[in-house]
Amino acid sequence: MPKYQDKTLKVFTGNANPSLALEIVNHIGIPMGDAEFLRFSDGEIRVKLNESVRGADVFVIQPTSAPVNENLMEILIMVDALKRASAKSINVVIPYYGYARQDRKARARDPITAKLVANLIEVAGAHRMISMDLHATQIQGFFDIPVDHLLGVPILADYFLKKNLKDVVVVSPDHGGVVRARKLAERLEAPIAIIDKRRPDANVVEVMNIVGNVEGKVAILIDDIIDTAGTITLAANALKEAGAKEVYAACTHPVLSGPAIERIQNSQIKELVVTNTIQLGEEKKIDKMKILSVAPLIGEAIIRIHEELSVSKLFD
Repeated sequence: MPKYQDKTLKVFTGNANPSLALEIVNHIGIPMGDAEFLRFSDGEIRVKLNESVRGADVFVIQPTSAPVNENLMEILIMVDALKRASAKSINVVIPYYGYARQDRKARARDPITAKLVANLIEVAGAHRMISMDLHATQIQGFFDIPVDHLLGVPILADYFLKKNLKDVVVVSPDHGGVVRARKLAERLEAPIAIIDKRRPDANVVEVMNIVGNVEGKVAILIDDIIDTAGTITLAANALKEAGAKEVYAACTHPVLSGPAIERIQNSQIKELVVTNTIQLGEEKKIDKMKILSVAPLIGEAIIRIHEELSVSKLFD
């Protein structure tokens, strides 16, 4: 029997990360919403809702990871279907927000795609967006609907605290991640260090020097996204050269595209700790990787939003 007796709360999932969505509904104690994503013969997406959502608070779990455009269209079409089926509120849960790295005009004539995606989600009919560790926190301001920004650092910190590591230093792989590194360092009661790097071209990183003392210490590199793993593996090698005893790496979103797995496998990283915001294929699950679940956090956030309670209390 379901443990959460409230028929006005419904959770649906797209095809991006159904295993995470199943963990979330199991945590809440409700059945998964009955919906199908079908394809017309020309490849167009069709959503079929097999149950009534009239008057319900509906949550749709769908990270916009690769294939990003397919997953984005699924969520937009689902939101439209829910709106036309008279759902009371439509809440999109996007654990990993794709296109987040295109959050400003870095060069002339660049698009700001993170804002475009926010516009699409709003126009489709969403009433709220829930995400984790947005690449740029100002993306919250791209929406004119409420945004609940969940944090991965507490989950990562709990894992490292249980390992009882000694002489820890938390390392930010760049200047932009200092706030994140400091939050992890506060929870681990550890100092921080910063890797000063120069990026001459996209996905090309040149490590310059390390600001802070890492000699003889256990270094924990922390980032929000690991994509091709160029930054994180170069940083790990630089830390070992600077005298770090061991190097761990952690991130919320394991994009792990292109040569990432091979780079991590051959790097100085002892263990890579990630979360399941993005569904990883079996070929990417290597021995030195530990996957932590964000389902309890997202499940609690969904309950709190539905019951009109504070979400920020989850991080106190």
